[in-house]
Amino acid sequence: MPYLNFKGKKIYYQLKENNVASSQNKGLIFIHGSGSTSLIWQNQIDGLNLDYKLIAVDLPSHGNSDKFLISEITLDLYVNVIEKLKESLKLEKIISCGHSLGGAIILSYYLKNPNDIESLILCATGARLRTSPVIFQQLTDDYKQYLNYIRQTAFHRKTPKSITDTYREQLSKVDPQVIYNDFKICDGFDIMQELKLIQVPCLILCGDSDVLTPTKYSQYFHTNIKDSQLHILQQAGHMVMLEKPQLVNQYIQEFTETL
Repeated sequence: MPYLNFKGKKIYYQLKENNVASSQNKGLIFIHGSGSTSLIWQNQIDGLNLDYKLIAVDLPSHGNSDKFLISEITLDLYVNVIEKLKESLKLEKIISCGHSLGGAIILSYYLKNPNDIESLILCATGARLRTSPVIFQQLTDDYKQYLNYIRQTAFHRKTPKSITDTYREQLSKVDPQVIYNDFKICDGFDIMQELKLIQVPCLILCGDSDVLTPTKYSQYFHTNIKDSQLHILQQAGHMVMLEKPQLVNQYIQEFTETL
């Protein structure tokens, strides 16, 4: 399995070369949300056929990546990991795709390193990501209740149980303190006044039934980012890449062909 060496610890990532010549060094980096892992992007890694290297990261203390102290896990740490990954893979052109918390990470990366980014894919995320107190309470008092709550609120009611059960199982393997910290990062994130600084093409994807990052968040992106396109996927919740993988892949494929 490929790992990035980051400050003496290992950060796991999936890598699919696709059609990219080694001299081109173009990458599409997928970044998961709170408590998730790179596995949420499996349908994209397997299904997309692009002239980019496809990379999906397990953030520190998630999935197959090494554990970090809770005090070390910050938005800056997550951004620094992506910076180091770009450097390690010698990527020259990057499309960054972030889901939920991952959206906060790629937006923060762009504002820090605008020349690194060719385009952004904002997937079920927002310029501000306030978190319900219910989530913090459940993560503190009853982790199983939280897992059931997320399974119910993150998906459209018609999403097959096999998909929601698999996601719940993946989520259950992450330390609840890490998930709590992820949501604290989300809760403090707010770049609503900085969206005018985004000067690259943006693809915005969201589910019509998303209660965690409602469609108004994506519509706000579309209104305030000049070069953007918005797709609201029907009968989908927060986990659009799992619920509607073929449509998500179609929109990503079409978007990259315009770059």
